[in-house]
Amino acid sequence: MGIVTFVDETTSGSRSDGWGLEIAEERLTVRELIRRRVFQEVFEYHARTPGAVFQGLVQPRDAERVLNGYALRTPRRIDPETQTELALAAFAGNGFLVLVGDRQVTDPDEEIELGLGTEVTFLKLVPLVGG
Repeated sequence: MGIVTFVDETTSGSRSDGWGLEIAEERLTVRELIRRRVFQEVFEYHARTPGAVFQGLVQPRDAERVLNGYALRTPRRIDPETQTELALAAFAGNGFLVLVGDRQVTDPDEEIELGLGTEVTFLKLVPLVGG
């Protein structure tokens, strides 16, 4: 069992401190890695105070972007399966890039090796204004 570190970056240069997730397998597809990340984010959101800001990879439906994440317009439980579908659609639509170490992966079904100290960076792409 190893810990994979997830780091979020944006094209504007901001970078999160990162957080770890225990993963027992040595190899996983990018799709499964995204799914596990999203499920963990949803689990942590539900464990916090009701009405808390959702801090996740992608914006839930019926939510608005706020300083530290996404605020739900109507407090409710977030479905991790729906949130995973949104994340995979964003990945397919170039909403974010996935870098494992220094290598970009583009195929959600590509298996990646998760050695000790693996860092996975999610580079969130910011659309250009006016273009």
